Amino acid sequence: MASDSENNMDREIILADFQACTGIDDIAEAITLLELNNWDLVAAINGVIPQENGILQSNLSSVASQANIYGTRSQATPAAPPAAPAVASSSSSAFCPALPSRHIVERQPRMLNFRVEYRQRTVEVVIEEGSVVGEIKQILETELQVPVSKMQLKGWKSGDLSDSVVLQSLHLPKNNSLYVLTPEITPTASTSQNSVLQESLNQNFLLVISHREAQRDYNLNFPGSRTIQEVKRNVSDLINIPVRHQQWEGWPASASDSMTLAASGISYPCHHLSVCRRSSPANTREPTEECADVHMVSDSEGDDFEDASEFGVDESEMFGMGTSTGCRKAPLMPENTENEVDALLHFTAEFTTRYGECHPVFFIGTLEAASQEAFYGKARDRKLLAIYLHNDESVLGNVFCSQMMCADSIVSYLSQNFITWAWDVTKEANKARLLTMCTRHFGSVVAQTIRTYKTDQFPLLLIVMGKRTSNEVLNVIQGNTTVDELMMRLMGAMEIFTAQQQEDIKDEDEREAREMVKREQDEAYQLSLEADRKKREAQEREQAEQLRLQQIQKEADDEKEAIRLSLEHALPPEPAEEGGEPISKLRIRTPSGEFLVRRFLGSTKLQVLFDFVASKGYPWEDFKLLTTFPRRNITQLDPASSLLEAKLFPQETLFLEAKE
Repeated sequence: MASDSENNMDREIILADFQACTGIDDIAEAITLLELNNWDLVAAINGVIPQENGILQSNLSSVASQANIYGTRSQATPAAPPAAPAVASSSSSAFCPALPSRHIVERQPRMLNFRVEYRQRTVEVVIEEGSVVGEIKQILETELQVPVSKMQLKGWKSGDLSDSVVLQSLHLPKNNSLYVLTPEITPTASTSQNSVLQESLNQNFLLVISHREAQRDYNLNFPGSRTIQEVKRNVSDLINIPVRHQQWEGWPASASDSMTLAASGISYPCHHLSVCRRSSPANTREPTEECADVHMVSDSEGDDFEDASEFGVDESEMFGMGTSTGCRKAPLMPENTENEVDALLHFTAEFTTRYGECHPVFFIGTLEAASQEAFYGKARDRKLLAIYLHNDESVLGNVFCSQMMCADSIVSYLSQNFITWAWDVTKEANKARLLTMCTRHFGSVVAQTIRTYKTDQFPLLLIVMGKRTSNEVLNVIQGNTTVDELMMRLMGAMEIFTAQQQEDIKDEDEREAREMVKREQDEAYQLSLEADRKKREAQEREQAEQLRLQQIQKEADDEKEAIRLSLEHALPPEPAEEGGEPISKLRIRTPSGEFLVRRFLGSTKLQVLFDFVASKGYPWEDFKLLTTFPRRNITQLDPASSLLEAKLFPQETLFLEAKE
């Protein structure tokens, strides 16, 4: 039972590492792929991410021991071809290759690049791995103005596919080449042969090259401007057969090594070739072989270089180190450059010219800017910094660049997990500038470490991790390594980085939670202050309004009082009870129940009666004066008529009533 538990735990680790490397989120699909490879992690990765220089084969005893732990299956899987002897690393780093990380790193959806050729046009399509074939056709319909119904999308390794096929199920590499056929659409004739040739030079040709001894096919993209001789040199890196020992089939009879692919007469956009080793090497050297750059050193092919002298080729020339100015390559970086950005743009352009489009995306900017991009963002967005140091005087330079740095799996892994910055130390001035930058950003220990490496130990790949207080160099990978070992060491660095990143994410989340609580408290306090301010302002406005209304009321009351006093002073004196003239005695009942009693002369005008009532606070504009019986409204009578005429004589009781 304990053994089964350990086996399950190890398989969970392998499953997690496989998903982290390939970006396959579907667990069932990942387990199926691992089962097909007998739970061999490296073989499974190779099945999903093909390598340009052959299948990854691990020489680590730990990987071999895992196969023994799980035992053999009832149906044995084909044995992998033996790997070339690995060159022992002499790196001064204490880091030892280990099994991949136990952590599953959360990744963005894997993106696939498709370079689609259609007649004289090239369309670049970038699409998620979870998309279907039909979505690529829809994008091409927009770009090429070709209906989907008349479009045939060719170039799939598994043959023609339906539009509903999911790309993820095809296990495609990151970069792919396809071409479109439209049999129902007649192509337009070119205006001139020269323009057709010029367009062909700008097109990409897909060469499907079959290596007969290894029984393996290579799908290689080359621009039409590339010569056949250059193609043969590049292929020699893949198959470990020097150009002089290569025997080809499939080139047109009229084609020569100096011709470009566009002018050679090969099929466009795809042409099939085959290559093998000649049974006996030719006794005459090829004219251009003196300037050939050999990009790959293999222990198994050592005999090829031992007999180089018999062809009249100096050994240093075979490794691209000849002194002839006619064969010297342009430097990756100009000497004494003033601007680091311009230097890196030149580096990237020249690197692409030498080794092709498939290479890591080099960060264009200063080393400080690359460190900022890698280390000082949010914890979830941080990456490792890979510093690639190139030296053209090293015999390992071309091998490392063409086989390691340009391998699909390495390019994909670096792009997803690293910020890659490069520098050329071939010139002493550039090397001195690099040491100054490293001392400033990483300390004198790193600069001193770089000084200790000899020229033939380059290129170097420094893996740097940002920490809270300083930056730490996790590993220094030398040029004498293999794709297998390089991938393992990159994954080992990622394991260390992932553990540190998880701690940083936890600390950052806790800090953000504290800051959020503080922000919420500050916001609540500010809202409280704002509410108090608005409440105070509302009270102040209400008080001001009350004061204004009171002032208006006071002014109105003062005005009424002034009118009342003026009316009171203007009233004629009350006549005596006994006089010569007729006297009218009036009793007026107010709304409050009080009575106003006064004597008036019978000849007094009604206006005087109205003024008397108004002087007591009851203006006739607001009140009406009524008789008891019969009920009459006195205020409706002519104010100029007398009390006698109004029949308010000799006495009368009236009452006041507010007007409606």
